[in-house]
Amino acid sequence: MMEKKDNGSRGNIFYKILQYLSAISFVSIFVLLGLGYNSDVIGAAVVTMFVSLAIGVRGTDTILRDFAFSIWVFASVAAAMFYPAPFTELGGFELSVLIVPLIQIIMFGMGTSLSIKDFVGVVKMPKGVLVGLICQFTIMPILGITLALSFGFSAEIAAGVVLIGSSPSGVASNVMTYIAEANLALSVTLTAIGTLLAPLVTPLLMQLLAGQFVPIDFLEMMWSIINMIIVPVVLGVLFNRYLHGKAKWLDDIMPVISMAGIVIILGIMTAGGRDSILTLGFLIIIAGIIHNLSGYFFGYWGCRLFGLDEKSCRTIAFEVGMQNAGMASGIAVEMGKIATIGVPSVIFGSWMNVSGSTLANWWRRKSLVEEGSKKDQDTEVVEESS
Repeated sequence: MMEKKDNGSRGNIFYKILQYLSAISFVSIFVLLGLGYNSDVIGAAVVTMFVSLAIGVRGTDTILRDFAFSIWVFASVAAAMFYPAPFTELGGFELSVLIVPLIQIIMFGMGTSLSIKDFVGVVKMPKGVLVGLICQFTIMPILGITLALSFGFSAEIAAGVVLIGSSPSGVASNVMTYIAEANLALSVTLTAIGTLLAPLVTPLLMQLLAGQFVPIDFLEMMWSIINMIIVPVVLGVLFNRYLHGKAKWLDDIMPVISMAGIVIILGIMTAGGRDSILTLGFLIIIAGIIHNLSGYFFGYWGCRLFGLDEKSCRTIAFEVGMQNAGMASGIAVEMGKIATIGVPSVIFGSWMNVSGSTLANWWRRKSLVEEGSKKDQDTEVVEESS
């Protein structure tokens, strides 16, 4: 017992040190900027701040703990922006080649968390699934083309904005729904059905909306999505069906591998599109924020108009507002346009993790308060009746 306490104390001290290191790094960034140091030195402080904070918050019981993955995303993007070379090529090997295989691994991991019943969930909640899919594949593509034209982006950047809007939701929406204590079954079903529809719907939307910007090969894009998304997901579902529990180490490690894969992909994509990101500056970031927050807003209130319950409305808000940025990135790589069409996927994907975590935690706290009030009311009723 004493040994366990000692190990716990040492762990707490380790996390505390990292939290202090993060705070010191944060202050040093402004000091270094004031003293006129170059970007290499400032970059080291920025990356140190994010990495130490990402690890340090794991030792807290605060809301920051739920943002650990988002902080890792920022660490990866920051490192790639300041030091793009290690994220672009290693020993003559082009790291962009790893993006599609990493996405396939992530999608396999998603498949291992699904079962056949998730795909037939549409029978149990047809209205929620139908409303969710309609919102997902209308609101976001329309917002994408509207923002692309309004901001006057170059042709390939505009196509990238439409691409991320035309992609289905990903596993991140399921995680946020779980944190928010919303309708997880509906979230998983929507993600599963949306993913199955993606090989047909995404190329069709791209051809209709982004064809004015870049040439779209419908069949080639459809095959890319099938190969990159559908095949790994199906293999993951089969693994879950026949081998779940028989390879427990794989069950335990897949979520970690998936998160690490997303962080690495964003780093490689950021390095590849660094010049475009620097050129566009805050313009593409603002577009990403508007696109994402509008998705939450219209997804939620659209469902309220259709008379869905509160939990389902919150779930569909995540499904609409959070797209599969990994899939969009992979399509950009397959098109050979990582530095242009792939840029919105990086920016939008990074922001979605932050906004999604924030909204999920806010709704979670709100649910706890509502449940507490309901219990108090029930208690008062029981006391009055007795």
